[in-house]
Amino acid sequence: MANISILSSSVRNDRKSNRVALYLQHYIQENKLAESEIIDLIDYKFPVFDERLKLQKNPTEMMIQFSEKIKLSDGVIIVTPEYNGSIPASLKNVIDLLYDEWHHKPIAISTVSSGLFGGSQALVTLQFILWKMHAWTVPATLPIASVAEAFDKEGVAADQDVVDNLASIFLTELLWCIEANKRMTESPMLINTSQ
Repeated sequence: MANISILSSSVRNDRKSNRVALYLQHYIQENKLAESEIIDLIDYKFPVFDERLKLQKNPTEMMIQFSEKIKLSDGVIIVTPEYNGSIPASLKNVIDLLYDEWHHKPIAISTVSSGLFGGSQALVTLQFILWKMHAWTVPATLPIASVAEAFDKEGVAADQDVVDNLASIFLTELLWCIEANKRMTESPMLINTSQ
């Protein structure tokens, strides 16, 4: 069974995006799709990093633990709000902390907003950043508009059937990418060097 980490990116007071992280974890567990864990950045209280982890002389245990969790994940779901047309600084901070850990990692993105567009600008920003990190961004996304009305604090969706249908498409695509990545890792393509 695949191991999926759900990265809850906002560290703001009264954040709403964590509701979607809770929903996704419940959905994955209830449908027995994978092992899952929420990596909540609010628990880490990371400083602003002055260097990548692999170049730091004295990384903290929390930094190493975060790195290991990403490294050992078969896939990652990033749940992020859109702040001022972009992603939270807390998320950019931890993406930049790592490098090799993101390489070819299947990553599915769920963006949320208080308005009607579901974090579309944050999605574009995050896809570009992850492309630069050589991650594998999953084509299916899960944008959530009006998140405070769409989910309660425990991650229960107001319109369960609609959200479950969207989540099924989103997670099916992530699991397909995880399986494809696993097969490629176990049996890498042979490169013809005779030409």
